[in-house]
Amino acid sequence: MSSTIDSTEPDEIALIDDEAAALDITGRRLPVHRTQEAEHGVSALVWGEHPDAVFLHGGGLNAHTWDATLLALHIAAVALDLPGHGHSAWRDDADYRSTINARTIGPVVADILGGRRVPVVGQSLGGSTGIALAADRPDLVSALVLVDVSPGLRPGDAAQVRDFLAGPVDFASRDEIVERALAAGIGSDGAALARGVALNTRVRDDGRVVFRHHLAGRPQNAVDTTAEFASLWQPLEALDVPVLLVRGRTGFLSDDVVAEFRDRLPRAQVIEVDTGHNVQEQRPLELAEILRTFFAGVEGTSTDE
Repeated sequence: MSSTIDSTEPDEIALIDDEAAALDITGRRLPVHRTQEAEHGVSALVWGEHPDAVFLHGGGLNAHTWDATLLALHIAAVALDLPGHGHSAWRDDADYRSTINARTIGPVVADILGGRRVPVVGQSLGGSTGIALAADRPDLVSALVLVDVSPGLRPGDAAQVRDFLAGPVDFASRDEIVERALAAGIGSDGAALARGVALNTRVRDDGRVVFRHHLAGRPQNAVDTTAEFASLWQPLEALDVPVLLVRGRTGFLSDDVVAEFRDRLPRAQVIEVDTGHNVQEQRPLELAEILRTFFAGVEGTSTDE
């Protein structure tokens, strides 16, 4: 049954089914439920039982950015809302750097995995958080996939998202946000964007629509989430697990940034996809096949439930 994207609180599971129908992904969908961890304020979507992978979204997004990819991949997994995003708690200091994120989500991931090590997939801010998590909690991470992100990323490379987040912080309707995103070149499929916006916003008591993340309207002195990226080279180079970089050819990573990544991590795989920064939304089926192949080479990882 199709859901109404303009409702105050959309049915997130129904919207996942809408996504499956839009992509013509057939077959049994794994059961999905939301979990809310009280001590650290971290929320997550759990697909199936006994997750075989962890997925971390980019800045300004949430766990639902992985819906299409996980529908196609069809493995048990957990997709987290990073601190300050989705249904997870906001920090009073508005500090969402990767190392801070990793320390917050580490105990939650450990509890969900129950002592298992699994691949971690992270896009953009989620990728840098994945590096920090692998360094801080090697007992949790058996492999690392970075989606269009590298420690070599420069603050100016993410100007498109930065400019979008620097705009208005409240809106008359969700349609207004969709139109603004399309105009900014963030996505091209209006229906898909409408689903994403419905899942990434809430309606305030005064009827205005606001984002579910804390990156919009943060204090002027808030820490730049990309400021620490260069410091992540050392922990990334020190990892002894398989590493894969999935680059969107028209995304945020320039040729010289990718060349530096290859030079510094010669054992890592690099795969390029003809798309932009949000590979998981723009090419979810292709990304799912890339991940399926990569996971098959990671010991202890199941690629189909």
